[in-house]
Amino acid sequence: MNNRYCIPLLTAAALLMTSSGCSLSKNSGSSEKADSYSRTIFAMDTYMTVKIYGGSEKTLDAAENRIKKLESELSVTLPDSDISKLNSSGGEPVEVSEDTLAILKKAVDTGDITDGALDVTAYPIVKDWGFTTGNYTIPSESRLNELLPCVDYRRISIDRNKVTLPADQQIDLGALAKGYTGDEVMTILRDNGAEAAVISLGGNVQTSGKKPDGSSWKVAVRDPFSPETDMCVIEVDEKAIITSGNYERCFTGEDGKNYWHIIDPKDGFPADNGIVSATIIGNDGLTCDALSTAMFVKGLDGAAELWRSDRSYDMILVTDDQKIFYTEGIKDVFSNMSHMPAEVITVD
Repeated sequence: MNNRYCIPLLTAAALLMTSSGCSLSKNSGSSEKADSYSRTIFAMDTYMTVKIYGGSEKTLDAAENRIKKLESELSVTLPDSDISKLNSSGGEPVEVSEDTLAILKKAVDTGDITDGALDVTAYPIVKDWGFTTGNYTIPSESRLNELLPCVDYRRISIDRNKVTLPADQQIDLGALAKGYTGDEVMTILRDNGAEAAVISLGGNVQTSGKKPDGSSWKVAVRDPFSPETDMCVIEVDEKAIITSGNYERCFTGEDGKNYWHIIDPKDGFPADNGIVSATIIGNDGLTCDALSTAMFVKGLDGAAELWRSDRSYDMILVTDDQKIFYTEGIKDVFSNMSHMPAEVITVD
């Protein structure tokens, strides 16, 4: 377990806004020829910023309503959400929304292609570590041995719009929910008159169209060793850029080691396979969100192997020995702003 820089969970609004993995680059200024509107929304335990060019305040109203609806369905704490109903179902089938169904299916599919690196049934272990409450503790070996047999996404049963969760399991869709939300918000914005848009959902950045001056969006990825600074910038159009990092939610234990919220489902400990930050760049937020967590868990070699089998997305990985690895699909739009060496991951 690496003993390194760690940011505790943040509560103040200003701090939450700066804790994200990705942000619009400070050098991405544009000539705003179209009318622009922006709004900050607190939902899903984070601050979300939506900025549109074209459209109107009603466009933002529609986006905010969609975000709030999704939160009511996907929250792990709201008692009437689909997730809370599943977690308290005692093994009985639960009828869920189309949104919940879509995300659950993606969670299962991602679990399959990543050999279980993403497993939404690890939620009880995440709770025991205190990452959901801020009451941090290192679970005992006996406690983890009790919980680990319950971690297996393959036991989730989906039949049409009904989901059955075994009585000894609980789930959390937090590793996918904001990515899906970003996709849905972009659809709402386009359908309601936005010519271009950029949204930040707790560090998940998604873009639509081009900037008003006709140029591409410049998105900065944070330096995991100094998260108040930008590590690199990539230029994108119509993309989601989503980062999972070990600096986002973590604590220092009494043993002096740092522990973070991305749990390896195989042993119940924070994933410690050499990756400190994993950024996925792709066409849809749901896929990027799911893969950013899975790639973090898999480590450099496993992540590179998985990418080579399906190059429909790109990624930026940072290792604990302070090296950057990025896939060849973004080599022409990637700018390294850090002191770390950067190496291209190739197909061969």
